[in-house]
Amino acid sequence: MATSKQATLHAAGREVVITNPDKVFFPRAGYTKLDLAKYYAAVAEGALRGIAGRPIVLKRYVNGAESEPFFQKRAPEQHPDWIETVELSFPSGRTAREVVVRDAAQLLWIVNLGCIDLNPHPVRADDLDHPDELRVDLDPGPGVRFDDVRRVALVVHDVLDDHDLRGWPKTSGSRGIHVNVRIERRWSFDQVRRAALALAREVERRAPELATSKWWKEERHGVFIDYNQNAKDRTVASAWSVRPTADARVSMPLHWDEVADCDPAAFTLVTAPARFAERGDASSGIDDAAGSLDKLLERSASQEAAGLGDAPWPPHYRKQRDEPPRVAPSRRKGRQSSQPLITVAKAEHKEEALAGLERWKARHPAAAKQLQVDDVLVDSMRGRSSTWTRIRVNLRHVPEDERPAEEAPDPDYDPWRGWPKTRSSS
Repeated sequence: MATSKQATLHAAGREVVITNPDKVFFPRAGYTKLDLAKYYAAVAEGALRGIAGRPIVLKRYVNGAESEPFFQKRAPEQHPDWIETVELSFPSGRTAREVVVRDAAQLLWIVNLGCIDLNPHPVRADDLDHPDELRVDLDPGPGVRFDDVRRVALVVHDVLDDHDLRGWPKTSGSRGIHVNVRIERRWSFDQVRRAALALAREVERRAPELATSKWWKEERHGVFIDYNQNAKDRTVASAWSVRPTADARVSMPLHWDEVADCDPAAFTLVTAPARFAERGDASSGIDDAAGSLDKLLERSASQEAAGLGDAPWPPHYRKQRDEPPRVAPSRRKGRQSSQPLITVAKAEHKEEALAGLERWKARHPAAAKQLQVDDVLVDSMRGRSSTWTRIRVNLRHVPEDERPAEEAPDPDYDPWRGWPKTRSSS
């Protein structure tokens, strides 16, 4: 398809060039790069509320939503003098200058780079050590109904209310729900993460059939409350972000009375601007609602006194002093695992990994018939600059004498092949 070379949009007193405006970014819906840019221009006030003044990781889909993105932490060397940057340090000890967006022109500039969703850090550029946002990420496991996600979100609301905090819910734009909590800038990343873990455990205690705080996928059920999204250097798609789905869904801010019957499919690149024009931004008051973590940290101390210490960190972080063993229960030495997992595929692209899973099922049809929905674990793994896919199978529902032996993964992709062995998050 022939494309126009460029279009120009006016924003924040500037002319912002959109290159290749006719390039199709959402093939199944037919939306173009210019459609995406016009969307962000229409909802800029709401989108900026989630990202303004924050360092942002550029997650670039240069060939559209169905292509593999790459993560770019460092601002492009060639950028206009009106693009702001700030230097961050990472758990690896490395540093990078990241883009900071403050107005609609800067927002459109990063959209032109191929950013479909917006991934800001939970800190402001003027204080990189003290987050001003605690993020609750409700991540449903395979086969979990969205109704269960909504029910868990309402439990989160109650727990926050009991700890004198106000949450601002939004659809994730995929299968989950996020709740953002604006907080005073008084606590370190580790303290905010510990508060998030305390919240996750309390939600799990109140709704044990629906929610889990367990880090290892083989131990999870229902809706996982991902406390590690609050570790330093983690980012989450912000409110009003378009997500790389077939229908270009939007991560939509909601009022709490909308959560119980909201439909994520109702909010898309096409429908969201009309909602914004008619009803404004449901999270418009978030910056006036900064709360204290004191009560959640008291809850954390009580949990620790009861024997609940730290929980596992993401794999590329340094081992913490009071962290439990950073190895899946099924692989711990000297322990008879109740969760027999095998890796069946590791691939650069998800569809290649899924094809490998189908080949494994064809080789082992008797075992494949006995798998439940949540016995297939599809993991999006982070490489040096892009993600790759690992698929594992939990044979817990297959009688022990009928379980296939673990084979070499098919395919067997190694994202680190050809690189130095030292791995870092930056």
